[in-house]
Amino acid sequence: MQVGKLEMNPKINRLIFVFSLITFFVYLLTSSGATNYNHFTLLADAFLHGKLFITADAPWLEKIPIDASRFYVANPPMPAILSLPFVALFGKSFPQNIIASLTGALITFFAMHLALIFKKDLRFVFWVGFLTGFGNIIWFLSAVGSTWYFGQVTACLFLLIALVESFTRKRAWLVGILIGAAYLSRINTIVGIPVFIYLLRDEFKHRQKIFHFVIALGTFLATNAIYNYLRFGVFWDKGYLLIPGVSTEPWYRYGVENPVYIPNNLKVAFLSFPKRIDNFPFFIPSWGGLAIWITTPAFIFGLWSNFKERLVQATFLSTVLVALTVFMHGNTGYAQFGYRFGVDFYPFLILLTIKNVSGTNLRWHHYLLLIMGVIVNAWGTILINKFNLVAS
Repeated sequence: MQVGKLEMNPKINRLIFVFSLITFFVYLLTSSGATNYNHFTLLADAFLHGKLFITADAPWLEKIPIDASRFYVANPPMPAILSLPFVALFGKSFPQNIIASLTGALITFFAMHLALIFKKDLRFVFWVGFLTGFGNIIWFLSAVGSTWYFGQVTACLFLLIALVESFTRKRAWLVGILIGAAYLSRINTIVGIPVFIYLLRDEFKHRQKIFHFVIALGTFLATNAIYNYLRFGVFWDKGYLLIPGVSTEPWYRYGVENPVYIPNNLKVAFLSFPKRIDNFPFFIPSWGGLAIWITTPAFIFGLWSNFKERLVQATFLSTVLVALTVFMHGNTGYAQFGYRFGVDFYPFLILLTIKNVSGTNLRWHHYLLLIMGVIVNAWGTILINKFNLVAS
């Protein structure tokens, strides 16, 4: 399949920008306000003061104690790095959900550009815009902007930008940086690398390009290793295990990662449903989760793929590898709307959906499943954020 280059049409770019800007404001309007789980803005402030630890007196925050007044943040630091300019200008009290909402809106922006690479049709591009902006749980995660959600949205953004770059200018060093930034947002996303290796296969015929890619990506891997060593004295990620009480949680009975957890995660990802109540609105979301096919039914178009195509095979492999890392996690994502761990592999599902839908004209069933997804995500986001209607 021949994929077109990304043409910088000023009119289309303006429309995409305006749509993404509207997406940002919708996220803000449907937010529950500034999140109390603002590890990353606090950590950004610490970085600006030359420190690796936070000093917030906030017992509700999930953190690793050094002593009574100093704490490490367990989560990878890239969202804090993204927060640096906002915190530098406005201080550590700047609402983290605003930064997360901007990040989510940028996902829509780059997804629409990815769509434009495959098909230069405005209806199709805006169909993808609604799918990524409002037809999946990125809306909820971005609007809330808590630490765990922000990290996943950030990883999704960098992977999508890496896909756009891999289809267009194919600068190996930049793709390496973007994959590295996703890694510093969500460590497990590094296993999604096969599709990028496939897309850069011609570039990798040149040793210099391989070297640039390895050095760029390796810099982020080394940064994370050094970051861990300076805090914990080891080069690997063990911060999560140092959070008080984590190792004794019943859902980590067999460790943090174990294949025995796969059935529980599959149940949440594909067999979790809304909760029925006796009064209006009769059905409400559950913090336990909601199946992906309910929150984003349009992803089914991504499964109608020709698996004889190398691009499909590489993309599917990346999807499966990342999915396995989250399916083997002891915690299934609680508390959440939808199956939030799925966002780690959403960039690849988005790519498969764009590729397959671009090969046909938009029909009634494309719009129907898109509208269903938008309605479900509006229902969940508004009920939780504005009315606190959610089952435990």
